Amino acid sequence: MFEPNDKVVYPGHGVANVDGIIEKNVADSSVKFIKLSFIYKDMTILVPVYNADSIGLRYISSESTIDQALKELLKEPEKKLEGIDFTPSGWNRRNKGYQLKIQGGQLLEIIKIYRDLMHVSQQKELSFGERMLLQSVEDILAQEIQSGKNIGREEVIQELRCPFKQLLNMTSYSKLHVKNGVQAA
Repeated sequence: MFEPNDKVVYPGHGVANVDGIIEKNVADSSVKFIKLSFIYKDMTILVPVYNADSIGLRYISSESTIDQALKELLKEPEKKLEGIDFTPSGWNRRNKGYQLKIQGGQLLEIIKIYRDLMHVSQQKELSFGERMLLQSVEDILAQEIQSGKNIGREEVIQELRCPFKQLLNMTSYSKLHVKNGVQAA
């Protein structure tokens, strides 16, 4: 059971502080709620205690779990990029899968989404939806890593983006040379 002042992850929204357990009358029944105040955004919510597990409310990952998850960024995407359907309907299918993983709230699954979208960004310019999802996932990851490792946001963002810097630089270099009429090798 969560205690006051525990830091927790609320799937899809980020890191929150447990302000306490409160009791309210709902439909003539007494219901206990966990009061959560989000640390990185101005938002407070009540989560029914009986529902906390089913929505994926969990403690922040340990530093060793975070380090293990960050190693996932160095791996190749699970799906071969050549086989990805980049049409709007393909994006809709991929997005549904991504949203389910985000709502599941598991750090490793969310970091895989980040890795895959970063690799897709090397193949094509991300659509508006893909960019928004990448930004949202990066924010969710940054919050947990920042809280779990007790480091600053900028350091976390650098750590997340570091495995892709060489890819990003190569892509920018290739685009620049093709744009200037020189075919990149």
